[in-house]
Amino acid sequence: MPGPPGTERPSRFRPRFHWELLVCGVSGHELLGTDVRTIRPEDEVVVREAGGVRWHRCVRCDSWLPLPPPALPSRDTLPPRSQTELPRRGRALRDRVVLRIIAIDRAIHVVLLTALAIAVFLVATHELGLRRTFYRVVNAVEGSSSGVHHTHGVVGTIAHVLTLRSSTLYYVALAAATYALLEGCEAVGLWYQRRWAEYLTFVATTIFLPYEVYELSRTVTAFKLVALLINLAIAIYLLLAKRLFGLRGGAAAERRERERDTGWEALERTAPPT
Repeated sequence: MPGPPGTERPSRFRPRFHWELLVCGVSGHELLGTDVRTIRPEDEVVVREAGGVRWHRCVRCDSWLPLPPPALPSRDTLPPRSQTELPRRGRALRDRVVLRIIAIDRAIHVVLLTALAIAVFLVATHELGLRRTFYRVVNAVEGSSSGVHHTHGVVGTIAHVLTLRSSTLYYVALAAATYALLEGCEAVGLWYQRRWAEYLTFVATTIFLPYEVYELSRTVTAFKLVALLINLAIAIYLLLAKRLFGLRGGAAAERRERERDTGWEALERTAPPT
């Protein structure tokens, strides 16, 4: 005799990353019928009753949880399915999580680029005074009055920046601010899962990949290598999983897969036998 839903050992084990379990572990399960008095036969896809115990199915991760019937039910039966909003699951949930992770990455870029633009703008505005102060401090530390002897490291980089023209620094600040605006558009669009943001992110990411490879050919650092791998993963995910440029059926095929994984039809298809 089969046991309650979710208690039987599967016939075979297939390793798979479950986005639903990740989200439920963070925000909790989505259960229906915890406040109803009567469980009808048509409700058994999400809640079943046996031996005085109700088994509630999480409509996101498919876990079955045993709970006692409510002592003070607030309604007689579950509302109609058309009035019940189901959470995301399957590919729809995966895309939402991954795209929001990319959006957070882009938001961090916005903060760093904005800070860089402001810093370069301030340097360009007060370049002469900063140059004098910088040389005075370095000479005092070195015990010399003949200028800066460093050609490498942080001191050499700062010295090189202070030798640039103010107009050049203004252009650098403008470029950083423009790039921050671009990254901000990507972050907002990806957070709300807009198709145009996926294309914009893919193009902006792939444009800078040759430059990142060139930088790695000059000097290999862990930061450069990790940044390149992250951007490669983002580009591949957007191209293949999101089916950009009509790849693998394009947006229509992606929409069909999302619809197949969500809604009451998906719950009916994946429900265990009564």
